[in-house]
Amino acid sequence: MRSLFSLVSGALFGAGLFISGMTDTRKVQGWLDIFGDWNPTLAFVLGGAIVPMFFAWRLAKGRRPVTAAQFPPQPPVEIDRRLAVGSLLFGAGWGLAGLCPGPAIASLGYGGVFHWVFFVAMLLGMWLTPYLLRAFQRPNAS
Repeated sequence: MRSLFSLVSGALFGAGLFISGMTDTRKVQGWLDIFGDWNPTLAFVLGGAIVPMFFAWRLAKGRRPVTAAQFPPQPPVEIDRRLAVGSLLFGAGWGLAGLCPGPAIASLGYGGVFHWVFFVAMLLGMWLTPYLLRAFQRPNAS
């Protein structure tokens, strides 16, 4: 049952990304270009994600999900150096490529070579992250 819910949820999410234009790199870069040829249409996508989640977190309190023992905990609101650097890197990559992980995966079937190159680079970055974190957190030998 859980696999069926996962399949349906993933397909619905991918379809939503495609229909909303989140897999169109030009549209995403137009949304991010606030000082140029700005395209505000993705604000509806953003609102369509944030508003329902706001209410979903409140409705989930005290309830039990259908396919699990409990809902995952709400993430803590802690802004640290790791979050700030990660956000900057994510935003820079999103602005340069016009893709983030969800739309990148959703567009693999039709996006062409660029989307596959981005996807491989994204996986490589995810794989390298723990090693880079350890390297930057080592104390100086001096």
